[in-house]
Amino acid sequence: MTGKAHEVNESTKRTPVANRKFKDTVFRMLFSDKEALLSLYNAVNNSHYTDFGALEIVTLENAIYMGMKNDLAFILDMNLYLYEHQSTINPNIPLRDLFYIAAEYQKLVDKKSLYSSALQKIPNPHFIVFYNGSTPIDDCYTSRLSNAFYHATDNPSLELIVTTFNVNAGHNTELMSHCQILKEYSIYVAKVRSFAEQMPLDDAVQKAVTECIQENILADFLRNNQAEVIAMSIFEYDKVEEEKKLRKAEFDAGVEQGFKQGVEQGIEQGLKQGVEQGINLGQKQASTDTALRLLKTGKFDAKEIAELCHLSIDEVNQLNNQK
Repeated sequence: MTGKAHEVNESTKRTPVANRKFKDTVFRMLFSDKEALLSLYNAVNNSHYTDFGALEIVTLENAIYMGMKNDLAFILDMNLYLYEHQSTINPNIPLRDLFYIAAEYQKLVDKKSLYSSALQKIPNPHFIVFYNGSTPIDDCYTSRLSNAFYHATDNPSLELIVTTFNVNAGHNTELMSHCQILKEYSIYVAKVRSFAEQMPLDDAVQKAVTECIQENILADFLRNNQAEVIAMSIFEYDKVEEEKKLRKAEFDAGVEQGFKQGVEQGIEQGLKQGVEQGINLGQKQASTDTALRLLKTGKFDAKEIAELCHLSIDEVNQLNNQK
């Protein structure tokens, strides 16, 4: 191989195949493909749609509430589906979906028509979560917005119901059997989790990707998007682990700060300030840890890592000098 050819290949190797936002997840990247998404829809609904052209993806890329956004939103047969992927248990998903569905309807409806005498028809909403975290849960359960109300009532004036499916390997076998991509995704996640217990995370992700390609698990997807998948998997795993630490940090920092504030300002205010400090410190540490892992892979430049980890390029360069 000539020196020039080698340089070209190395450059290609270091550049992600697609120009995606690094804040994506592997799940969202996989099912942003209409054919794959229709397969997932059919598995969930026990249906047999074949025309993925009839499926319209309407995910709001810029609809973010408190730093959170929906993974996938699509319309099929005048029904609107919100699909969310979660690696941690979050009891506030119904409330999050409420904000998101309102933003979707604002986009879909002509505001002027709301003042007309004709009824403005809207797609029926459906809310689904695919969970693959390490905390054990049932194969399927529902959560309701009304669970968050201060006063419980049998007939709430406003309700939103979310169905959560456990998509870890070995769970919901019938669902998995009807969506091969979801089944293979669960195997990939299980490999990453298993290898991460035995070796550094960046090595674990690389090993999981390599082994899945060898075993024909998401093989084409992983070959075509290997650099991005590695980056996203590291980021996702680090985020989950940091959230676990953050829960403890929030409590410890809150209690400590609460006592420092004393009775004059009140324990409640002290707890609030302590929690905020704990969150800020935890998020900064998570960004730094992820940036170091990505630098070690040698597959991303400082600008890409800075965007992914919410750091400045100078901060990334400093980390690069320290590694």
